[in-house]
Amino acid sequence: MNTSNETVNHEEPDAGRRTLLKMTGVGVAALGVASVAGAPAFAQGNAEWDKVFPKSSKVDHEKVSFQNRYGITLVGDLYLPKNRSTGTLPAIVVGGPFGAVKEQSSGLYAQTMAERGFITIAFDPSYTGESSGEPRNVASPDINTEDFSAAVDFIGLRPEVDRERIGVIGVCGWGGMALNAVAVDKRVKAVVASTMYDMTRVMSKGYNDSVTLEQRTQALEQMSSQRWADAEKGTPAYQTPYNVLKGGEAQFLVDYHDYYSKPRGYHKRAVNSGNAWTQTTPLSFMNMPILTYIKEISPRPVLFIHGEKAHSLYFAETAYAAAAEPKELVIIPGANHTDLYDKVDVIPFDKLQQFFDQHLSV
Repeated sequence: MNTSNETVNHEEPDAGRRTLLKMTGVGVAALGVASVAGAPAFAQGNAEWDKVFPKSSKVDHEKVSFQNRYGITLVGDLYLPKNRSTGTLPAIVVGGPFGAVKEQSSGLYAQTMAERGFITIAFDPSYTGESSGEPRNVASPDINTEDFSAAVDFIGLRPEVDRERIGVIGVCGWGGMALNAVAVDKRVKAVVASTMYDMTRVMSKGYNDSVTLEQRTQALEQMSSQRWADAEKGTPAYQTPYNVLKGGEAQFLVDYHDYYSKPRGYHKRAVNSGNAWTQTTPLSFMNMPILTYIKEISPRPVLFIHGEKAHSLYFAETAYAAAAEPKELVIIPGANHTDLYDKVDVIPFDKLQQFFDQHLSV
């Protein structure tokens, strides 16, 4: 394990955000939120470049769509090395962060790994971005785990791909989903969780497991009442978008804002870019710990990558401790949570290539 001897300062939200009611209401928008306006698009072929990162001249790009096991149509970006051989290549499925879209961090990871010789796909999770599913902007630990396996289905059927050499990368909240997916999907040969969140843990227990039973009960009472309101109206209510800083926020919330609400990472379809989840989205996360069977990833390898200064580091440390060998935790000195979203001089792409070259070898 590669780590640092410095003590990591896990910043806690302010007192108002420490309650689960706040965290699963307005506060969860800070973890990720997707556009409620308009129907999803299903463009095919080489559409206009609409990513927050530059297009690489070293890869070919295709807009693709496929269905998951629940019949939801997912839209993705497929990246292929431009100077690829006529034989088959290893592939990597990329998802995340929680509430982001494929035009952001996952697309950057996918395109960069395609430059390094892998066929990759970044996708919009069910109910968000350009993918289908109604109502809009709702998350599910089960359905979103399935989204990874559906992407494996799709990419493994491509004639350019060796289906025996498929890996997965999950970023932020989709890091936990990726681990959950690979625990049950034995087709995947190796998995990376980058700057990961365990969304079921943070929604049910709050940051640093600080939520009390009273606060949890209050949150569930509020969301249960909201169900009556939604049922009577026939449409779900949405959280307040988190896109304006009022001052006094914890540093990690400022970091999220600096990515999602500024040109660096803003995308109109992304949940965190001024849109919102449904108010009852946290319900399915409240009593479903997704990392229960993390040991069953073994004997396939798992690599955790996290920033030394990330408020979320404890998620990776806990998951690493629970995982079985072979496993590795790489901590990036000085990096915060969102540095691993898009800073190509911080994200250890050489390490990622080495990991997948080794474990997706012929």
